[in-house]
Amino acid sequence: MRVIFAGTPDFAARHLQALLNCADFQVVAVYTQPDRPAGRGQKLQPSAVKQLAQQHGLTIEQPASFKSAEAQAQVAHYNADVMVVVAYGLLLPQVVLDTPRYGCVNVHGSLLPRWRGAAPIQRALWAGDSQTGVAIMAMELGLDSGPVLASASLAIDADDTAASLYDKLAALGPTALIDCLRQLPEQLAHAQPQDPALVTYAHKLSKEEAQLDWQQPAQVLERWIRAFNPWPICWLMVASGDVVKVWRSSAEASHSKAAPGTILAADKHGILVQTAQGALRLLELQPAGKKPLSAADFLNGRSHWFAVGSCLPSLTNTAEGVDHGR
Repeated sequence: MRVIFAGTPDFAARHLQALLNCADFQVVAVYTQPDRPAGRGQKLQPSAVKQLAQQHGLTIEQPASFKSAEAQAQVAHYNADVMVVVAYGLLLPQVVLDTPRYGCVNVHGSLLPRWRGAAPIQRALWAGDSQTGVAIMAMELGLDSGPVLASASLAIDADDTAASLYDKLAALGPTALIDCLRQLPEQLAHAQPQDPALVTYAHKLSKEEAQLDWQQPAQVLERWIRAFNPWPICWLMVASGDVVKVWRSSAEASHSKAAPGTILAADKHGILVQTAQGALRLLELQPAGKKPLSAADFLNGRSHWFAVGSCLPSLTNTAEGVDHGR
């Protein structure tokens, strides 16, 4: 089967590697986003997919879009049976979707129709979902709205972060993709339309949205911290105006009548903060410009930031329009 692969980050590169490892498929071209400036020097850096494609001597295309007739004709030139799209980041017009013999298929990091959109892994964690997975769908113009060809699920563990769940899905997805492609005509014939009543959207994350809101229950905040790890990392503000990132926490019962945001304890066991329901114990924190530290190490020289009985400043933004998964 002649395959065009389109993807950009490491998650996509793992799927490309699976195709390269399988003799059933010939990757005739790799599409990835144009090189972007990165790092302190802001030098142009190739995507993870481009780096892998270069290692295997594959033909690489990096159009800025598919609006031009030239870009659309280039896709047709490869005479592909299917175009596999994984975290590519560019919109495909209908003419491109219709070009390969079997159309275009996409690997998405959720069990569609739940969590369509840009951040399905993080939103599933934040919402407290018990499971997630990958869905392989036949692409159409709508956002992740195409009929589902195949899916594979896994349980979300109580200590999963976005990083650990990403790794699990990046291992699950390639196997599901290969299995689906091997039976593609049959899978297309039995594709399942998504139920509109079950659709939820996983909106893109923002740094502003990562500010902890003490008016939420401790269990929600604990999931919030895991969902935003490793990016953008949840944060809080202390009375001095300093911003502190929170990498790890635990939710606990609390019978305190103190207002949400009140410091109940600050010692080697962590910093205990009253919330709307229960208390959140902060276990690993990061001051600006420093590395993450255990609560015990963080408090050395900074204990006045978390004086017992004091109250942390309230939320400074509302993150309007964002589905928090609650």
